[in-house]
Amino acid sequence: MSSYLYQNVNKVTTNILQRMRKEGEKIAMLTAYDYSMARLLDMAKIDVILVGDSAANVMAGHKTTLPITLNEMIYHASSVVRATERALVVVDLPFGTYQGNSKEALNSAVRIMKESGADAVKLEGGIEIQESIDRILSAGIPVMGHLGLMPQSINKFGTYTVRATDPKEAEKTISDAKILEQHGCFAVVLEKIPAKLAKEITDSISIPTIGIGAGPHVNGQVLVLHDMLGITQEFSPRFLRRYHDLTREIVDAVSHYIKDVKEEDFPNEKEQY
Repeated sequence: MSSYLYQNVNKVTTNILQRMRKEGEKIAMLTAYDYSMARLLDMAKIDVILVGDSAANVMAGHKTTLPITLNEMIYHASSVVRATERALVVVDLPFGTYQGNSKEALNSAVRIMKESGADAVKLEGGIEIQESIDRILSAGIPVMGHLGLMPQSINKFGTYTVRATDPKEAEKTISDAKILEQHGCFAVVLEKIPAKLAKEITDSISIPTIGIGAGPHVNGQVLVLHDMLGITQEFSPRFLRRYHDLTREIVDAVSHYIKDVKEEDFPNEKEQY
């Protein structure tokens, strides 16, 4: 672990991420939505914690990310920030809080920063949201971009399949990445696009790229924590590597507890006062 250049920094910042990109150290990013999980990620020295609007799916059971509210995102972000000392904490601006209205975008971002204590916000989109990015950055709030598959636009695209496979969309994705860089974003997530395109984007901009289903030629990787730990089982895209099967372990542990209670084995003599 000590061989990583920035393993022992006290606090990961946007500047540290830029230095990691420049020096070739990959950025490790995972989602978290609550105090206990965020504390474990921070103990493991994850570089970036994303308080994703995927909380709508894994925490609240919605089919898409669209229903989650700004207040709910602030609640989750506040819980994560209280647990985190080292990691950079980035919070998704939820659907409807920044699209088409740059003043609302700024107000949303300010609320997240003031009420949760997070380090940065993340927005989906390119040229369409450049005014919102400009206004947020004018307040000194760091912005992470997000291109490729954009879950908040699922009703527009109608599918979660790989994005930017045709030349026209690929060209727009490259253009949007350059726009995000020019407008001051400190990094950009590239979701579910061809690895070759992700490499082309990474080579054409100077800010860190963080992939999810975008191949190895990016500056870092992100996964949804509940997916990679095997807490969620119904979601199995090609890009997902499950590092554990917590569903089985938790169900087995709870079943064991139920058995011990039913058979009056818990609590035993050592477990009472």
